[in-house]
Amino acid sequence: MSLHGVELAEIPEETARVARAVFPKGCLAMRMRDVLGPVFADAQFEGLFPVRGRPAVSPARLALVSVLQFAEGLTDRQAAHAVRSRLDWKYALSLELADTGFDFSVLSEFRARLAESDADRVVFDAVLRAGGEAGLVKAGKRQRTDATHVLAVTRDLSRLEFVVETLRAVLNQVAEVAGEWLVTVAAPEWFDRYSARPEDSRFPSRWAARVEHGDQCGADGMVLLKAVWSVSAPPSLRALPAVELLRQTWVQQFYQADDAVRWREPKNTPPGLIRLRTPHEPGARTGSKRDLGWSGYKVHLSETCEPDAPHLITHIHTTPAPVSDIAVLEDIHTALAERELLPDEHLVDAGYVDAEQIHHARRDHGIDLVGPVGKVTNRKQAAGDFFDNTRFTIDWDQHTVTCPGGKQSTVWRATTSHRGTPVTRVKFPARECGPCELRTSCTDSPKGRALTFRPQAEHEILQQARIEQDTALWRRRYGHRAGVEGTISQGVQAFGLRRSRYRGLAKTRLQHHFTGAAINLARLDAWLTGRPLARTRISPFAALRPAG
Repeated sequence: MSLHGVELAEIPEETARVARAVFPKGCLAMRMRDVLGPVFADAQFEGLFPVRGRPAVSPARLALVSVLQFAEGLTDRQAAHAVRSRLDWKYALSLELADTGFDFSVLSEFRARLAESDADRVVFDAVLRAGGEAGLVKAGKRQRTDATHVLAVTRDLSRLEFVVETLRAVLNQVAEVAGEWLVTVAAPEWFDRYSARPEDSRFPSRWAARVEHGDQCGADGMVLLKAVWSVSAPPSLRALPAVELLRQTWVQQFYQADDAVRWREPKNTPPGLIRLRTPHEPGARTGSKRDLGWSGYKVHLSETCEPDAPHLITHIHTTPAPVSDIAVLEDIHTALAERELLPDEHLVDAGYVDAEQIHHARRDHGIDLVGPVGKVTNRKQAAGDFFDNTRFTIDWDQHTVTCPGGKQSTVWRATTSHRGTPVTRVKFPARECGPCELRTSCTDSPKGRALTFRPQAEHEILQQARIEQDTALWRRRYGHRAGVEGTISQGVQAFGLRRSRYRGLAKTRLQHHFTGAAINLARLDAWLTGRPLARTRISPFAALRPAG
């Protein structure tokens, strides 16, 4: 296919006349076309298509169809039918009334091109840019960010189901490529163990029997792996994706001891960020948050939150499920800087906030990061039984610390924490701490008091933030963050945000950018028509809470 630019600026006269007659007050698709213009141009997608070949369907039209499709929750078939039959869509797409549209499979091919080219942000950015050109989204002021879990399209598997299904999947793929060779390798009992899907099999109920079944599966998989890498095996088998997935899975789930393959204890399996969970979606991972556990991904939404403008999503960031919130904050700020949409004040929850992040946001982007920082974690210090760090005077230039009793430290050592971040460790001599009359309020260690500090800028930020967040002024300021949970609710209930439509991180990320563009269209339409934000719902019992 090749790209031949199509001009979307002009709406056919007959299409415009009939559409305005049928929709005298307009509708979402028509209002967005009138206010934002064409939004997309074929030139934005020219890198996705070769220069030679038969003409492709206009990618600008496909992009707008995709956004409208997600705005209304349509399947590909329904969206293609809407292009053929609906006046408002023909109006938005600049199509003649008699235009027959395209086959629904074109939408899937278009998404694949976007995902393979890492162009998942193009559609979302175009809608956001159109909103900016209309004066409805600007840099500065406040923005807020929160995240929610996203379920993978594949079902959850137990460990035993996972290893059995992985071996079954590779046997099926090898059978298609080299069936005659596989017959010489497979033991007769393999056909009973791995012909049926795990959900159609009856696994042992006793734990010991399940472990034995897992060990047997591990031994069978090891036999297959050795056979694939033997000189008698077709070399092409080693390049099969299923064979590589089997190798990685067996490294994670089994170990070899005394010439026997054994199932690993759960505590000896890799961390969730790299641990595979299903052979049918290698990119999905298992995440947890408080009492919630899920398999799939996590999506972070950032949005504007000023009362005099529509609340538009400015950035969407999709990650594997185990990635922590704090790890993506710099990526969010960098992306907002590229769009020239950095806020003055960024409201986030505790998962994104640490003294290091507050310092870097101020230093690198000029952003005031607002969110609750962690309290003192030492139980005795938090209860006031022992002196915490605030009771010690630090001389950063002289590298000394003075305790409440007037004694100075003798050890000042720059090192790193268990997370790899820079810290300073300080120690007071035991000969000074032993006879000190304040010892019972300072330490119970016979070796004297030891302290750990962050770098000066972060230490001072942390102390100041802990004081400020206990004030009524800070709580009122932070109260604006709560509205982002309504955005997540809207995304989940109206746009299917929490359940992936497609397999793999790349296509799930693309889905979220289409969803974000659709939410922005809906919010722009609500703003233009004067539809107010829904009120926060309060249960009848909660409404009885006494004031104060």
